[in-house]
Amino acid sequence: MKTKIDEISDDIFRLSTCVPEAAPGGFTFNQFLIKAEEPLLFHTGPRRLFPLVSEAIERVVPLTTLRWITFGHVESDESGAMNELLAAAPHAEVAHGQIGCMVSLDDLCDRPPRKLADGEVLDLGGKRVRHIDTPHVPHGWESRVLFEETGKTLFCGDLFAQVGDGPALATGDIVGPALATEEMFRATALTSETAPTIRRLAALEPHTLAVMHGSSSARDCSKSLLALADAFGSQLTSAASGVMQ
Repeated sequence: MKTKIDEISDDIFRLSTCVPEAAPGGFTFNQFLIKAEEPLLFHTGPRRLFPLVSEAIERVVPLTTLRWITFGHVESDESGAMNELLAAAPHAEVAHGQIGCMVSLDDLCDRPPRKLADGEVLDLGGKRVRHIDTPHVPHGWESRVLFEETGKTLFCGDLFAQVGDGPALATGDIVGPALATEEMFRATALTSETAPTIRRLAALEPHTLAVMHGSSSARDCSKSLLALADAFGSQLTSAASGVMQ
């Protein structure tokens, strides 16, 4: 395996490692590195990928200068190498929502995490990222996304997850492949808040969707989010109808 590096937006780099056995056609584990005065990493990757991911970070910024370690929710592929990164970057802090810190990270982190309120902004120096709580979207009570306000990149975690080893930026639709992958894994929590939460993200009008598994996208981002919300809303309605019958 090797980790590929692609700049998907101005000073935002996708670090992508394809694990062939993780899904039919392989499955990519993507981290996103924001190059700024205070560099930020979104997703750590699993612990076993730390040697590859840390080497890739070092090719963009010195690993020791990493300032913020972030992720969508607490899960091995998103936060597994958290403490390895804290050890390698002496000035780094894990930053997450208050629920995630209370439930898991206050105990799991080797250094105390920074607790972020919903809507709180971190000024990275040249970039600004807003923390947005998205409980159970796509899954996990502590789920959240980050929105980089200067270039309007939405770090959307497991939303739009796709199997295969596609390009860094998709050349076509990502909704269809994401729904096919959802049919395979059934990873999304369908609740009454799933579709409305995704529609609120669409209202941000992002220019780029930074996707954790599969290709990211820089085309029709709000339209893609609305289509995904509609699909999940329809699935919930169908499931509820089946229960009532």
